Amino acid sequence: MTITIIPFDEGEKHLTWMGLCDAFEAGHKLPKAEIADNFLYRDPDTMLNRAAWIDGMGLAVKTATIFPGNPKQGNPMINGAVNLYDDGDGTLAALVDFHLVTKWKTAGDSVFAARKLARPDSENILIVGAGTVGRSLFQAYSAIFPKARFRVWNRTRANAEAMVQDCPGLQVADDLESAVRDADIVTSATMSTEPLLHGEWFRPGQHIDVIGAYRPDMREVDDQGMTRARLFVDSYDTTVGHIGEIRIPLEQGTITRDDLIADHYEPDRFHRITDDEITLFKNGGGAHLDLMTSRYILDAWLAAQ
Repeated sequence: MTITIIPFDEGEKHLTWMGLCDAFEAGHKLPKAEIADNFLYRDPDTMLNRAAWIDGMGLAVKTATIFPGNPKQGNPMINGAVNLYDDGDGTLAALVDFHLVTKWKTAGDSVFAARKLARPDSENILIVGAGTVGRSLFQAYSAIFPKARFRVWNRTRANAEAMVQDCPGLQVADDLESAVRDADIVTSATMSTEPLLHGEWFRPGQHIDVIGAYRPDMREVDDQGMTRARLFVDSYDTTVGHIGEIRIPLEQGTITRDDLIADHYEPDRFHRITDDEITLFKNGGGAHLDLMTSRYILDAWLAAQ
């Protein structure tokens, strides 16, 4: 049995953001994924396993080890791999670099939604957060909206300036409020637990893409933002009861379950209706998307051999 091993740099050479969007489209036409997460702890270290099974596609287990003390030793804090298994006989088909899958899954999920929810003529895109995900978002949105102008805002301006050096054509936004008001698309990937995007800043026609919040106590958008926008998620199963962006306003009665219009498994409802409405997408990034991304990476790898 031959097991394909796909490292980051070699694997990425064969990928396109539009190709991944097409893979997500096809993946969501298959039976709904069965997913499960498992955590193991040895304070302060963590191992996270995220598993998914899609009938007709296969199985994947994405393992991440988070060792906060590693950077002091000159080693990465997060390491891991994705085990991709064949749907027919359960044999191990590939080992795929964890960081490659995470990068393409996360940014790809956002642009997959933006193709349906953002206005096609969007020209001004604001990235909130100048970390690794922010750089991936710049690449992904640049591919899907090639005529757009990009700015980045970050709490620490020096980090935004560093990102500009890595992303040709990107400019720094000094004031978050004015940058949000000017943007056609706002894509946010921060570690904020308190909302930093305020609904009073939103204007008709915008698309708001929120990524950063992944714990029950985390939010990037305030209550007014949630009530002004038409709300979409990538998966009800991985966002509604798990992520503060959705869970907190639901528990407080700010929004109701009926306010969540659609997830990716409801393509007939997952779209913009008018040019004036505000759309908001919560990127939860579940294990089923890791599986779809890994399968796309393997297929692209094999096609290039």
